[in-house]
Parts: sequence; C-alpha cells; structure tokens
Amino acid sequence: MGLVASEAWSSLFQAAFRDSRNAMCLADDARHIVDVNGACLQLLGYRRADIVDRPMYEFVAGEPIMTPRQWAEALARRRFTGEGEMVRADGAHVRVQWGATTELVTGRRLVLVVALSISGRGRGLRPARASEASCGPLSDRERQIVRLVALGNTGPEIADELQISHNTVRTHLGNSMKKIGARSRAQLVAKALGEGHALAP
Repeated sequence: MGLVASEAWSSLFQAAFRDSRNAMCLADDARHIVDVNGACLQLLGYRRADIVDRPMYEFVAGEPIMTPRQWAEALARRRFTGEGEMVRADGAHVRVQWGATTELVTGRRLVLVVALSISGRGRGLRPARASEASCGPLSDRERQIVRLVALGNTGPEIADELQISHNTVRTHLGNSMKKIGARSRAQLVAKALGEGHALAP
C-alpha cells in the first residue's frame, strides 16, 4: 500500500472510525484487536485498555465463531460477514451481525470489523430496528462516490474529480444512504466498508 493510500486510511479512521455510531474494531490477522471505536466500547461496556491487544474471540459467547482454518479462508476472500453473540462487561449477551474487510495497511494485513445490526438486552442498548435499507445494490457511480468519501474527499472535491455537479454528488450520497440504511456519511462509510462496497475500485 502506497503513501497516498495509507494517508487515505488515516483520514478514514479519523472520520468514520471515530464518529460512526456503528461499533467497529480493527484486528490483525491473528485476530488480536488493534483498535476499537467509541461505539464498540459503548456496546461492550469495557475500557479501551481492557480490549486492545486481546483476541476478538474472548468477547464471543461460547466457542470462537471461526476455527483458525476458517479465519484464514475468510482473510483470503478479503470480505466476509457473519453473526454471533458478544459478551458485555456486565455479562449480558448481545447478538451482532457484522461485516469485515481486509486490507494491507503500511505493509500489515488488518481486518476492519463493522457491526451492521445489534440486538440484545444490555443496559443502554437500543433494540435493533428493522432494516431501513431499500432494495437494490449500489450503482457503480454510487459505489465510486462512497469510496471517495471513505478516502476523505469532500463533496466539492468529488464533484471536481468526477466532473459532475455538487448537487449530483449529494443526490448519489442520499440514494446510497437510503440503500444501505445509514443516517450520516460516517455511518454510510462504516456500513459500506463492512458490506464491501467502499473499497471496491
């Protein structure tokens, strides 16, 4: 991954990773947690120091969701999804549907895991709503614009690069948010990453 792409990831995590309402964690290829966002800390009820550097499966109820072999196969696919029960600090169980995508970041393979929907009885958790997403995948243009947002570009910069109007960019972003069920650009990026939309060239 080149310098520009590394800077793009840095920009992405300053925005979507920090601000998203979706719980997100970044893990290495051995399944150890490298970083988590505030929404993930709220979801699990732990402090950052209690989570970082620990294996993800320590926060899963019962057996790990994947065997080492299944994990290796998932990493080779680069984008994968699943669901499982997470254990909060207070002992409550929370069911999470998640999406993951892998990428080389400064020469290191990392996995971004995004909670796409959550249900459970943990204190302070909102019950999962029925999906607000409309039917249909993102169009090529919508995927292109979401990718540029994920890389840190503003609406006017995207309009300039694609030689379209800023209003057209806003329309595509609005349509993308409806399709994915996002309430903000940060959540759009988080969910698009988890579902594998934003990193596709």
